[in-house]
Amino acid sequence: MKVLISDNLDPIGEKILKDAGLEVDVNTGLAPEELKKIIGQYDGLVIRSATKVTDEIIEAADNLKVVGRAGIGLDNVNIPESSKRGIVVMNAPDGNATTAAEHAISMMMALTRNIPQATARLKEGGWDKKKFQGREVTNKTVGIIGIGRIGAIFADRAKGLKMKVIAFDPHMPKDIAEKIGVELVSMEELCERSDYFSVHVPLTKETAKLVSTKEFKAMKSEAMFIDCARGGVVDEEALYEALKNGEIRGAALDVFEKEPTSLEATPLLSLDNFICTPHLGASTSEAQVNVAIAICEQMADYLNNGTVTNAVNVPSVSSEVLAKIGPYATLAEMMGSLHMQIAKGGVEEVTLEFAGDLAEMNTNPITVSFLKGLFTPILKDAVNFVNAPMIAKDRGIKVVEAKTGDSDAFTSQLTVTVKTSDGENKLAGTVFGKSEPRLVRLNSFRLEALLDGPMLFVSNNDVPGVIGALGTTLGDLGVNISRMTVGQETDADSTKNVILLNTTVLLNKDQLAAVQDLEHIADAMVLDM
Repeated sequence: MKVLISDNLDPIGEKILKDAGLEVDVNTGLAPEELKKIIGQYDGLVIRSATKVTDEIIEAADNLKVVGRAGIGLDNVNIPESSKRGIVVMNAPDGNATTAAEHAISMMMALTRNIPQATARLKEGGWDKKKFQGREVTNKTVGIIGIGRIGAIFADRAKGLKMKVIAFDPHMPKDIAEKIGVELVSMEELCERSDYFSVHVPLTKETAKLVSTKEFKAMKSEAMFIDCARGGVVDEEALYEALKNGEIRGAALDVFEKEPTSLEATPLLSLDNFICTPHLGASTSEAQVNVAIAICEQMADYLNNGTVTNAVNVPSVSSEVLAKIGPYATLAEMMGSLHMQIAKGGVEEVTLEFAGDLAEMNTNPITVSFLKGLFTPILKDAVNFVNAPMIAKDRGIKVVEAKTGDSDAFTSQLTVTVKTSDGENKLAGTVFGKSEPRLVRLNSFRLEALLDGPMLFVSNNDVPGVIGALGTTLGDLGVNISRMTVGQETDADSTKNVILLNTTVLLNKDQLAAVQDLEHIADAMVLDM
């Protein structure tokens, strides 16, 4: 089989693939049209961030079986289209965690001691000791936004510097945070107490522009802000205004909303109290070796033996097992994603009940799929079908499985109960025919919903005219509805409904507000499935 390495990769990766008996071509810097012309002859494609695996590339990839990303982020891969074509998409999520955390520490120290500015001035011939006076980080408080794997490593290093560590992470159980020596607080308290801020969350619907004008105005005037995670988590315009107006003392970014960036793209580069690097968080020799080894070993194992490891779009099981449980694994992943988007509080316990014919199958991949779906809205590409159980364990989430030969209304049914620090959700689903997963219960509501693509979740009073007003409003906003499901409570006297709508686009904040303002609408939220 043939493998193309289309981005810069440590040479050890090529060696691993060749030693496994694969034919390897290294051809970097290809334009999209050039890649499209040659991709059809390859069984595997190794990429980093430069190559864009678009639907056009996938359509031309007649023989492609696997795409491997040497690193975490998969924003440059069309995963849904890859899945439709049966192409496995893998990544190497653990290879650069330490490197990313260390870079954030480095940026914090450089910002604190004015190292980039002092270096530039000295090279110009100046010797301005007073101008570049810094301060100590010892005994200062650092507020971490997101206390996942990289955030936890950053916290450990910060504690080594004798800093006080607090964190905002609504999905992390309090007792787990305490075990790693971190105090969980609200975003408001984080802004009020922190001398430093370090971002360690992926860019999701929930985290987009999470730190903006409100947060900067609540910070100390001496506060310093660091983001080495993902561009777009911080509102760059708000950060510029906060730095220019002296609302905070300084900022350091390794990532930007648009990359590569320039002075024309962001005025932040014009400020003396702003320092930056060109997305170097994973750029160490050790990390590049680690991710090259990991992804190439995984791809060789898959192409030679059919073994799936660290895939983001298929459970790690044999093709025979996948053929039987695949639709239920898809259902479970959808249900996990739905729960995380509608729930409040950190997840504490998950109970999965397999009923009917489903109880006779190998259900472990279905459980893993649910956990992968559960964490994807908050961790994005950092979670896959291999590490999802470990993430659950690290977060102290109890996972319980139960099987019964009886099923209420369907030949097979999956029921999941999720307990959080703020309540409980109960979801049930089944598969119609051979491959059509459907949500059939949402807490006390019975329905039949396809959890797919952009969606709108509405809670409403069960009175005439609600559906008409909802459809008219969305139509006036230019939002097309491709599917609508109304769920009614099992209680015959209930006066409440839920409505799940599949839309062609994700509603923006203004469109959502227009729906929320409608009479008899109790609440509405956008879902990205």
